[in-house]
This record gives sequence, structure tokens and C-alpha cells, in this order.
Amino acid sequence: MTPLSSYSAEVQMLFDRIGAMWGSDIRKHRDQVLDALAPYLEKAPSDDLICTPSVAYGPDKRHVLDIYRHLNASNKLLPVVVFVHGGAFVRGDKDITTHVYSNVTKWFAKQAYVAINIEYRLAPAAVYPEAAKDLADGIAWIHRTIAGYGGDPDRIFLIGHSAGGTHVAHYALDSTLAYAGRNVSAAAIISGRLRADTSVSNPNAAGVRSYFGADESLYEKLSPVSMVSAKAIPLFVAIAEYENPLLDCYGAEFFYKLRACGHKANQFVMMPRHNHMSMMAHFNTEEEILGRAICAFFERYS
Repeated sequence: MTPLSSYSAEVQMLFDRIGAMWGSDIRKHRDQVLDALAPYLEKAPSDDLICTPSVAYGPDKRHVLDIYRHLNASNKLLPVVVFVHGGAFVRGDKDITTHVYSNVTKWFAKQAYVAINIEYRLAPAAVYPEAAKDLADGIAWIHRTIAGYGGDPDRIFLIGHSAGGTHVAHYALDSTLAYAGRNVSAAAIISGRLRADTSVSNPNAAGVRSYFGADESLYEKLSPVSMVSAKAIPLFVAIAEYENPLLDCYGAEFFYKLRACGHKANQFVMMPRHNHMSMMAHFNTEEEILGRAICAFFERYS
């Protein structure tokens, strides 16, 4: 199966049409993608899943997570996947629609994971590196308690999308953070903002400035592309053919720097015909190419 082949010809044509103009109106095209995929997500069965919603992992109202498990899960402890949503650093939550992003955790729960959908504080109330610290607190809570939900605390994996990919990258690589990479076996960064960029071509420049601060002379140092290390945890990097401006370039640059510095436990994927939003919104439909690739990568480091 090739990307998008499981959808109607009408949906495929929509994706191809908006793909070439994706960056001209990200909000409009995002909504079109969500509307197009909604019927596929609505028919995805979920009666065999258990969700424990809005569990607190910290004191803030955004310090919450949802835990998804399969009803027929093995008696053995299962690997754990933690999904970190995007939102240009200043918006977003674990469920931006009825089906997204719970579609991601539902799909992974069906693949014999304990799947967690986590929220974190947003800028400007929480600036760099506070979102990564929230993620660290969440992972520490998961490591302490997940066995009670059937998860294996020694097999925790991260997936971050867009700004969530930035936070996952910081958690994995930022040597100034005492917890960098702790209690995580591997991570996937999907359509992540791996450079702090406020160029005129970036439609989310205000969000970058809000999270990273007004002093742009620090941006290079604070960008995940500048933090790569041969000793980092295994990293899977994915970009869409049609990305928010420059995110594809930054993803490719990040992977190049990983390889150039001697980091070998990595993989790079570019998903043809997909766009920045569909990279996560298609999970739990019949198209499983990216999901299967991530699962195979995580299994190598289980």
C-alpha cells in the first residue's frame, strides 16, 4: 500500500491539491485535512479499548494525560508510547478534535502498547525549557506508576509532532537538562520544529519567539539541530512531502547532523503526498505505513 491509497479518490485529490499550496494558509488546509479524515476515524472501532482520562501528573491544570489500553492486553507488561502534541508552542492540547489526537494513542494501543496522550504548559506562561521539564515530570510519573496500568517502565518510547517534536528533541538531547534522555528507550520526531526560526517565511514565528524568547542570538544554541550527540537515545525522524515552511529542511538537517556526528541508532522517513497535519491525523485509519515503520524502529530498541 502506498501513502493515501486507502482513501477515496476524492480525498486523494484533495490532499494532492492542497499539498502544493500548504504553506499559503496552514489553518485553512489543516481544517480541510481534519474534515476529510473524520469519516475514516469515526468508523475505526474502539470498543476494545480502555481509556483512563485526564490523570494528573503534576500541579498545573495542563499536567494531565490520558492512558489507553487494549481490553485483551497480555498479562505481561507492555511497552509504553507517549504522544506529545504540537501547537506552535502557544496552543494545542491532547484532543484538538473528537478524534485527533486520541487517534494516535488508540492506534498504538491496538498494536499492544500502553499508549499515553500527554499535555504540557504553553508559552508565554511557560517558556524554554519548561515544556521539556513538564515532559520530564510526566515521564517520571509514568516510570513510577505505569506498571499498575500494565505498562513496562523499562520500555518507554516518545513521539512528538511539530512543537511537540521540539520538546521531545530537547528532552532527548539538551545536555543542560539533568534529565535528558532519562527513562526513555527511543523517540520519534515527526514534522518537528528543530530550529528556532522567526524568518518571514515562518507563519508561526510569533510562537517561536514566545517560547524561545526575544533574544534571537540564542536561537542557534537552543535549537535541537545544535544539540545532536553520538550518545543520544535512538531517534526516528519523519517529515511530510508538504510541510510548514522549512520544517522539512530542518528535519533533513537534523538527521544529517545525527549521522555526521556518529549517531547510528536512527532512521529517516519522508512521507509522499502527506502534509504537516495528516502526518498524525491519519493514524487509526487503514493507512499504517508510518505507524508500522515507527513500531519496527521501537521494537529494535525494546
